[in-house]
Amino acid sequence: MTFSEIVKAIDDFVWGPAMLVLLVGTGIFLTIRTKFLPWRNLPYALKSTLSKEARTTKRGTGDVSPFSALTTALAATIGTGNIVGVATAMVSGGPGALVWMWISAAFGLTSKFSECMLAIKYREVNEQGEMSGGPMYTMKKALKNKKFGTILGWLFAVFAVIASFGIGNMTQGNSIASALHTTFNVPTWVTGIVITVLALLIIVGGIKSISKVSSVVVPLMAIFYVICGVIVIIGNISNLPAGIAMIFKMAFSFKAVGGGLCGSIVASMMSAMRFGVARGVFSNEAGMGSAAITAAAATTDNPVRQGYINMTGTFWDPIVVCTITGLAIASSGVLGMVDSAGDLVKGSDLTIEAFKTVLGVPGGWLVSIGIALFAFSTILGWEYHGEKAWEYLFGTHKYNMIYRVVFSLVAYVGATQALDLVWNLSDIANALMAIPNLICMLLLSGEIAKDMQEFQEVIKEEKAAKKSAQ
Repeated sequence: MTFSEIVKAIDDFVWGPAMLVLLVGTGIFLTIRTKFLPWRNLPYALKSTLSKEARTTKRGTGDVSPFSALTTALAATIGTGNIVGVATAMVSGGPGALVWMWISAAFGLTSKFSECMLAIKYREVNEQGEMSGGPMYTMKKALKNKKFGTILGWLFAVFAVIASFGIGNMTQGNSIASALHTTFNVPTWVTGIVITVLALLIIVGGIKSISKVSSVVVPLMAIFYVICGVIVIIGNISNLPAGIAMIFKMAFSFKAVGGGLCGSIVASMMSAMRFGVARGVFSNEAGMGSAAITAAAATTDNPVRQGYINMTGTFWDPIVVCTITGLAIASSGVLGMVDSAGDLVKGSDLTIEAFKTVLGVPGGWLVSIGIALFAFSTILGWEYHGEKAWEYLFGTHKYNMIYRVVFSLVAYVGATQALDLVWNLSDIANALMAIPNLICMLLLSGEIAKDMQEFQEVIKEEKAAKKSAQ
C-alpha cells in the first residue's frame, strides 16, 4: 500500500459509523439535556451577535470584543469547507449530503455553545496578561478525576497543534493555490510565498492583530459570496425545485439512486450521511473544540452570554453559506460533470462551473477570489487555535513566536501538495481532536444545563428592561 492509500484507510476508519454517532449523538444528547435552549434562544443569540454592544469591550474582561471573538472563530470555519467541502461532499456522497450537513449543524449548535461556554468559564490569564482557554483548560480544571482530565487535556492540545497544520493550514494553502492556478494560471509556488509572507505579517501581532483583520474581512467576504450565490440560484430558478427534490430524495434513500440533475453520480443514504456529517463538521467545527479556544479571548461578564454569541457561528456557516453553495450546484446541472480525462469534476472546480452557468467566466473568478479570501482567513483563525494549544503544552507563551514562524512556512508546503492526501490528513486530525472534547462535554453536561437554565433569568430581565424602555 502507498502512503496515500494508508492515510485514506485510516480516514475511512476514524470517520466510520462510530465517529458519526459520537459527534451527532453528543449534539443530540446535549440538546435534549439542555431542554432545547440553544434552539429556543437562537433569535436572542443572533440579536446579541448583531448588537452594537457586541462590538465593544465594555462588559466584563477579555482581550477582544464578543463580535471579534466570533469573527475570528468564523475566520477559521468559513473557509474551504463552504466552497470546496460542500462540492466534495455532493460528489462523494451525492447531493443528499447537504441535508446531513444541515442536520449535523442543527445539533452542532448545542455542541458549539457548550464547548465555548466552558472555555470562557475555565480560562486563565497568562504571564502576558492575555486570556488562555479552550477545551484543554476545561478538561484540566473542571473534570473531577484530575489525572484523567490532565491526560485528556494533553491529548486535545497535541491533536489541536497537529490539526492546525492540517485542516487550518495545509488544506487552505492547497485550496488557494489550486483555485488561483486553475483560474488565473498563477504558479503554486508564487501563491505559497505570498500566503506565507502575508500570514506572517498579521500573525506576529497575535490575537488583537488577527481579530482586527477577521472582524472586517469575514463579514464582507461572506456577504459578497452569498449575494453572488443567490444570483446564480435565481439564474437557474427553473431547475431549483428539481434540485431540492433530488437533495432530499438522495438524503433518505436506502438504495443507491441517481439520475435527474445528478449526471453520473449514484449514492445512498449511508454515503450521504457519511460525507455530509464529515464535511459538515469540517465546515462548522462544532464538537471539535477549536472555536472554544478563540471564544476564551472574548470580553464578557458571563460565559453563557458569549457561548450564545459563538454558537451562532454554526448558523452562519453551514446553514447560510454552505446552503448557498449547495443550492447553486444542485440547480445549475453541473453535478456529475466529467473533465477531459473522464474524471468527475469535484472540489472548487465544481463550484466554479456552477457559478459560470449564470455569471460566465467572471463567475469562476469570483469563486477563486472567494476561496482565496475564505481560506486565508481560516489560516489566520487556526493559527490562534494552534498557538494556544502549543502554549498549553509548554506551559508558557515564550515559544509562541517559534510556532508563528513555523506555521507561516508550512502554508507554503500546503500549497504544493496533492488534494486528496491533504483532505484525508485533515479529516483524521479533525476526528482525533473531537474525541477528547466530546468526552469532556458529555461528562460536564449537567453543569452546562444548570448554567444555561440560570442564565434564562438574565435573558428574561433583559427582555423586560427593553420593553419598559420602549
